[in-house]
Amino acid sequence: MKHRIKDLFYKHLAQTSDTPLAIEVERAEDIYFFDKNGKKYLDLIAGIAVCNMGHSHPEIIHAVKKQLDKYMHLMVYGELIQQPQVELAEMICSFLPESLNSVFFVNSGSEAVDGALKLAKRYTERKELIYFEKAYHGSTHGALSMAGNDTYKNAFQPLLPDTKTIRFGIEEDLLQITEKTAAIIVELVQGEAGVRIASAAYWQKLKKKCEETKTLLIADEIQTGMGRTGKLFAFEHYHITPDILLLGKAFGGGMPLGAFIADKKIMNVLTHNPVLGHITTFGGHPVCCAAALAHFKLITEPKMWKNAELSGEKLERILWNIPFVKEIRRIGLMMAVDFCDTQTNFHTLKYLLEKGVFSDWFLWCDSALRIAPPLILDEEHLNDIDSRISAK
Repeated sequence: MKHRIKDLFYKHLAQTSDTPLAIEVERAEDIYFFDKNGKKYLDLIAGIAVCNMGHSHPEIIHAVKKQLDKYMHLMVYGELIQQPQVELAEMICSFLPESLNSVFFVNSGSEAVDGALKLAKRYTERKELIYFEKAYHGSTHGALSMAGNDTYKNAFQPLLPDTKTIRFGIEEDLLQITEKTAAIIVELVQGEAGVRIASAAYWQKLKKKCEETKTLLIADEIQTGMGRTGKLFAFEHYHITPDILLLGKAFGGGMPLGAFIADKKIMNVLTHNPVLGHITTFGGHPVCCAAALAHFKLITEPKMWKNAELSGEKLERILWNIPFVKEIRRIGLMMAVDFCDTQTNFHTLKYLLEKGVFSDWFLWCDSALRIAPPLILDEEHLNDIDSRISAK
């Protein structure tokens, strides 16, 4: 019986790699999770930038339980008025520029990408889509078409036609945005590329080019949104407003939820020619929206993004104590700890795991540690991280 769950894990669950960590988790709370033997792991990736308020936050759990007592799934998204959806959409829009006023709920970030690509092509009546080298927007067919890594994509060709890639942060490549382009999709901080950041001046020039060519700017804030970068949304750093905003990961407060958000005049094209131009059965599930609403209040009322920047700066200083660090790239509590090679990175990951510090690597930058802990990081947590990293 001791190994039954692990055996069944390998037998019946589809695997994503040949080497899963296979830690059997018993419970999780705050910034920690515990295995079946009681070992306490310090979580430095928060489910890949998902659990921004930590694990098992009591207010989120209460919101879920309260909604469960009322109703769960009733009908496909958009047909019935459901209070959790309406309240969540209203609250999101109250923190966004005026032109981002219509929310379409889906189940995940990848689905938000797919919905936004459809919306852009439908609204502009154009076909061309542009993305960046080393971009990552998800693994569904449409989202994968926007991935900036051909090795990752080749096994699944053909993908979407009429796509084009440009270099990240290179102004001359912006000339490739033309009147034929429906949309350009951007990560304002590239995630899987290992936390790559472009200047505000660059993003402003890209936005201007989009306006000149009437190209829609899609901001993928699936990983950067909800306070991760030191602002509620990363586009606030650069003083631009996207035409379509994508949310996922932390948006659901630990529950599966995504969204694409645009102006009502753009979003309304999905209602006709054809009717039901984009539909979802479980997108905007009332229990997920209840969790997301509680989470959004926890993030916004104390402005947790301020702590992301403050704690991020302190954590960066601690992480320099890891041997052989070459570079740390950081914005808020989103960072990459880069080494000279992949072998050193994977050796470090193994060492940290032995110390009960849980981290990860990046798909397109496997020489770097991924660091994206919960935004609730405080001095006690930082001292714990420091003692574990420094322990001999």
